[in-house]
Amino acid sequence: MSELFPDYRSPWESDDQALLRKHAAAFFRKEATPHQERWAQQHHVDREFWTKAGDAGLLCLGLPEQYGGGGGNFGHEAVVQQELALAHDTAFGFNVHSTIVAHYIAAYATDEQKKRWIPKMASGEMVIGVAMTEPGTGSDLQAVRTTAIRDGDHYVVNGSKTFISNATHCDLLVIVAKTDPSAGATGISLFVAETRGLDGFERGRVLHKIGQHGQDTRELSFTDMRVPVENLLGGVEGRGFYQLMEQLPRERLILGIAGVAMAEAAVIETVKYAKERRAFGKPILDFQNTQFVLAECKTEVLAGKALMDHCIARYLDGTLDAATASMAKLWGTDKQVEIIDRCLQIFGGYGYMMEYPIAQMYAAARVQKIYGGTNEIMKVLISRSL
Repeated sequence: MSELFPDYRSPWESDDQALLRKHAAAFFRKEATPHQERWAQQHHVDREFWTKAGDAGLLCLGLPEQYGGGGGNFGHEAVVQQELALAHDTAFGFNVHSTIVAHYIAAYATDEQKKRWIPKMASGEMVIGVAMTEPGTGSDLQAVRTTAIRDGDHYVVNGSKTFISNATHCDLLVIVAKTDPSAGATGISLFVAETRGLDGFERGRVLHKIGQHGQDTRELSFTDMRVPVENLLGGVEGRGFYQLMEQLPRERLILGIAGVAMAEAAVIETVKYAKERRAFGKPILDFQNTQFVLAECKTEVLAGKALMDHCIARYLDGTLDAATASMAKLWGTDKQVEIIDRCLQIFGGYGYMMEYPIAQMYAAARVQKIYGGTNEIMKVLISRSL
């Protein structure tokens, strides 16, 4: 139940998901909210937080039960992501692990690999990340320079990646590499590296970001790193770019969902603050400007929730197309930045202090318009549907 919209329930949300929402809300408020400052200082969540989340049944809920996943659907993942945002978390790499990269394993790994990896991802014993971005590539995935050249029963991987989420803790890493550097998109393949004790795998420097300071983001490098042939996802070279394209709508939708949820969290915090903060002898919520700003923000959050609900319902029934997923990402993240900025203004100077959740939200929001494909790329994709 939302403090901003106490009677609101998404039309796709089942009774099971409503119970999950209460459970996730209680867990994150207890286990994540109090630790944001410490996690920001150490630039990663506690490693045991992953296993706590796994023990609580909050990881890999959308993966098949037969392989050790939660047996739910995208709606379960959306509920957890929303409650994570409402708990003011800007550190936990949940959506990368559970909602995005875990599905590469579910979709393309062998049965043996699924049985070996998915239960450990669901328990938090294994953390997974994806190594796409390289210096100079960004949204242009066809320009990656990391290579994977076959040598007997292994591929030899060489290259470097940057801006990699979950890079500190990852035990599994999906790597985007060129198996045929001369072939453009058809030369890209995806590999899974099991990183523990892996020769040639190196975690580089921790990157100091504007926001999301508690999210472990760093550089990675591969030097003659050997990955078994069977760890080529899908078993056929050259399928990587198309596998990425198949998975990107889910990634873009969850980013939009997270954006609207964080905007909602910002409005909730700002309403509370405006009721308590006094100026000129009365609460600042009594001033018409404050009322109008928050009225507009609340209205836009509700519009965003309706858009995300539409997209989630389409995803669940298998009809969400790439253009509509791009709309969710574009609108949700643009509005996240805009609404949080307007809310921060109401806090005045306190809004600029990182000890306040509104400042953490503001700093964390900006990158949402960049990763998962920049919002300019989203406009290109949407325009192709005109």
